[in-house]
Amino acid sequence: MSTLLTVKQLVSQRAGRTLFADLSFTLQHGDVLHIEGVNGAGKSTLLRALVGLVQLQGGTVEYHHDDWRTQLVFMGHKAGIKAELTALENVTLQARLDGYADVDPWQLLATVGLLGLEDLPAGQLSAGQQRRIALTRLWYSAAPLWVLDEPFTALDSDGIALLQQRFAEHTAAGGAIIMTSHQSLTWQPDQLQRLRISGDDE
Repeated sequence: MSTLLTVKQLVSQRAGRTLFADLSFTLQHGDVLHIEGVNGAGKSTLLRALVGLVQLQGGTVEYHHDDWRTQLVFMGHKAGIKAELTALENVTLQARLDGYADVDPWQLLATVGLLGLEDLPAGQLSAGQQRRIALTRLWYSAAPLWVLDEPFTALDSDGIALLQQRFAEHTAAGGAIIMTSHQSLTWQPDQLQRLRISGDDE
């Protein structure tokens, strides 16, 4: 399959510490890159650098697509939803901001198991339910690359299984995923890479 992303010799330093150095990898369609490491190792920094939110001290990130920002979905470790809006309003707003105004928010809420809670302010929902609201993006986005920071946070076993099923569908269709997670994958992708960040940061 064709290459989506080439990363060469990345270096990240913070407050006199080297988080990682000489970090390189290539990502192709269908790949899952699971980034591992202890808290503070630099996993989130790496993800944010890959999507252009953090400047590193060395190395190159090359996307093999001219309009690469439209070709990825980035989700940080926080749910990133508005507590004062209802679940339905959050999904509707999120889809519009992503450029998918024609999606059915009711169907998305049903898919992630939140039907019946659509009129409650998100701030009244559990952390896992708030996470499910945010994750609806992965059911409507056509972006081939997903960059996900701890996507399983606050999810119960059913939620994790549902999300991994969606991962399998995405990669089977040629999509790729870069993710961090302290939890092991119960689903084993056909094209799985593991990258552990360790060394000077430990």
